[in-house]
Amino acid sequence: MATGVRRTTLTFPAAPVGPASPLPAVRTPGDVHRVELPEDLELPPDMARQLRYAPLDSLLPVAVRDGYGRTRAETTLDALVIENDRLRATVLPGLGGRVHSLHHKPTGRELLYRNPVLQPANFALNGAWFSGGIEWNTGATGHTALSCAPVHAATVPAPDGGEMLRLWEWERLRDLPFQVDLWLPDGSDFLLVGVRIRNPHLNAVPAYWWSNIAVPEDEHTRVLAPADGAWHFGYEHTLRHVPVPESGGVDRTYPLRSEHPADYFYEIPDGDRRWIASLDATGHGLVHTSTDTLRGRKLFLWGAGRAGRRWQRWLTEPGTGGYAEIQAGLARTQLEHVRLEGGAEFAWLEAYGPLAADPAGVHGADWAAARRAAGDRLEAVLPREQVDAAFAAWRPYADAEPKETLATGSGWGALERARTGHDLPGTPFAESTIGPDQQPWLTLLHTGDFPRGGGVPAAPLVAAPWRDLLESAPPGPGTDYHLGIAQWHAGDRAQAVRSWERALAHGADCRPLYCLAVAEESEGETARAAQRYAEALDCVPDEEPADGTEHIGPLLPALVRAAVPALLAAGRADEAAAALGRLPEAARTDGRFALLTAQVALAQGDAAAARAVFDRGFEVPDLREGDESLSDTWFAVAEALVAGARPVTPDVRARARAEHPLPDRYAFRMRAV
Repeated sequence: MATGVRRTTLTFPAAPVGPASPLPAVRTPGDVHRVELPEDLELPPDMARQLRYAPLDSLLPVAVRDGYGRTRAETTLDALVIENDRLRATVLPGLGGRVHSLHHKPTGRELLYRNPVLQPANFALNGAWFSGGIEWNTGATGHTALSCAPVHAATVPAPDGGEMLRLWEWERLRDLPFQVDLWLPDGSDFLLVGVRIRNPHLNAVPAYWWSNIAVPEDEHTRVLAPADGAWHFGYEHTLRHVPVPESGGVDRTYPLRSEHPADYFYEIPDGDRRWIASLDATGHGLVHTSTDTLRGRKLFLWGAGRAGRRWQRWLTEPGTGGYAEIQAGLARTQLEHVRLEGGAEFAWLEAYGPLAADPAGVHGADWAAARRAAGDRLEAVLPREQVDAAFAAWRPYADAEPKETLATGSGWGALERARTGHDLPGTPFAESTIGPDQQPWLTLLHTGDFPRGGGVPAAPLVAAPWRDLLESAPPGPGTDYHLGIAQWHAGDRAQAVRSWERALAHGADCRPLYCLAVAEESEGETARAAQRYAEALDCVPDEEPADGTEHIGPLLPALVRAAVPALLAAGRADEAAAALGRLPEAARTDGRFALLTAQVALAQGDAAAARAVFDRGFEVPDLREGDESLSDTWFAVAEALVAGARPVTPDVRARARAEHPLPDRYAFRMRAV
C-alpha cells in the first residue's frame, strides 16, 4: 500500500483534562529533579557546565493544569494515522502530538506500551500528563508543559515522494518553536522522525529535548544499550556513576529486578552508534536509534517495590501490564540544558521499529555479548549509514510548507510572529489561530494599552519585550497585575510587589492578593503570608456576581488549596477550617480537600477526626510525582494517636508505624524510607 496520512478517532475511557488553574504560576516549581552533587563526584566538563545551566525556576508564563479528576468515561478523541504496508503509527494531536500506538503489521505486535485509558496525573512540568506511547519532551527538565495541550498538525511532502505528518508548536517556557516530522518510507519497518528546534531570537536560549518511549515490561524484559556505565538518579536527588549492567548486586537492565523507581542515563562512548532497545524473553521488542546529535539514552524504571507498583496502577487500569521508559535526548542526562545560540537550530533524525535478536544472546550473562546481539541485529535491519542518509534526505524537506491542515494548536506562535515578524519556513503560525488568550496581548501590541473590562486574563506573558510594553502602557488593573507577574519572573521582586499593590488600588480582583501572599511566603514571612491569603479569601464572594462580570467558581477552590497550608503554618487552624467550610459540599469530598481536612483536624488536636478522613478513603487526583504528603500526614496522625498528650519520641514513632501501617492506597513514596 502507498504510504499515507489520514484522520480517525479513538474511543476509550478517559478522565477529562479539565481547565487550567485560575491562579498564575508564581510559585517556585517543585524540586523533583533537584540534583545534589557529591563533592568528590568527577563529571565530564560539558556535563558539569550543563547541569548548572539555566535550570527552570519558574513555570511562567505557562498555566498549571490541575483541573482533572479520576472519574473516567468513554471518550472519543481525534487521531491521525500514518501507515505503510509494514507499520501503522497513531498520533494524538490534541495531547501533545503523542504517538499512542506503533503497530507492526507482519507480526501483529504493538511495539509501545499503549495505555488502555487516559488518566491525567501530576507528572508534567505544569501538572497534567498521562502515561504510554511516545512523547516529545521539550522546554526544561521533566515532562513537557504541552503533554495535554493541542499542537499544530499537517501533511507535508516526504523525501521519498509520499506524505509526511508534521507536528509543530511554540514552546512557551523557552520561547522556542519546534517541529516533529513523521514518515514511513515504502516497505520500511521503521518510523522515521525528523526533529528540529529553532532559536529565532538574537540571544542564546537553553534548549532541552527527550523523546520518551513507554515500552511493555514483565519479569523477562531487558533494556540494552551500548554502554558499560550509567549515571544513576533517584528520588533521593543524588547523581552517581554506576556500572552497567550490574550495580548493588542487581542487574539493573531488567527493570523489575530493582526495588525503587530510578533513572539510568547510559554513558555511550563518543563515536559509537547511539541506540537503545527493550526486548522480551523471546528477544523481540522495540529499538530506537538516531543520528548523533541526539546523544543521550536513558532507562526509567518503576521497579518492583510497593510504591512503583502503586504508581503504575494509578496511571492506568488495575490488572493491566506495566511499563518502563526508554528515552533519547540532547544531553547525557535529563538534568542538563544545552545552549542554543541565537539564530541557530538543533536538528536530528530518529528511527523507531521492531527488533528480533537471539534470546540466548540477549539474556546471557555476558553483557558485551548481549548488547552485541542486539546491536548487530540493528545494523543488519537498519544500517547506521541508512539513518544518516535518511537525515540528509529529510533536511531539504524540513522547510516545506504544509499541504493540508489536520489539527490546530495554540495561538502563541502567531502572537510572537505578529510581534517579531519571524520567518519560520515549514512551521506557519497563522494569524487565524490567535484566540481569546492571545487577543488582549495583540491589542497591547497594536495600541500600547492593555484592554480593560471583562475580567483579568488568566494567560500571562513574561518575556522582556512584553514586559517593556506593559511598563509603557497606561496603568490599570490588568496592566499592573500582568506587569507584576513579568517583574516577578525577571527577579525584580520589589517592583512586582508594588505593581500588584497598584493593581489592587485600581480595582483588580483577588489574584494580586494571592501573588502578594506568595511573595511573603518566598521571604519566609509566614504570618504575613497567612494574612494575605486570608484577605484574598475575603475578597472572593461565595456566589457569582449578579452582573455576571466574572465566573468566580474556580477561584475559591484554588485559593482555599493555597491558603490552608499557609494558615496552618501560621498557627491559624480554625481559620483554615473555616476556609474549607466555605467550599461547596461536593468539593469538600474531593481528595485534594480531604487531605487538607485531615491536616486541619490534626492541627486542631483531633487526631481521631483526622484518622476518620483516611478511613473513609480518598484519592488526591493531582498528587505530585515524589510528593510524600500522604504518607507523612498518615504517620503524623498515627503518632498523635499513639502519643496522646505525651511527646513524640523515637519509640512512639516506631510503635505508630507498627500499629498503623500505611495502607496500599496511600503508598506513593518513591524512595526508601
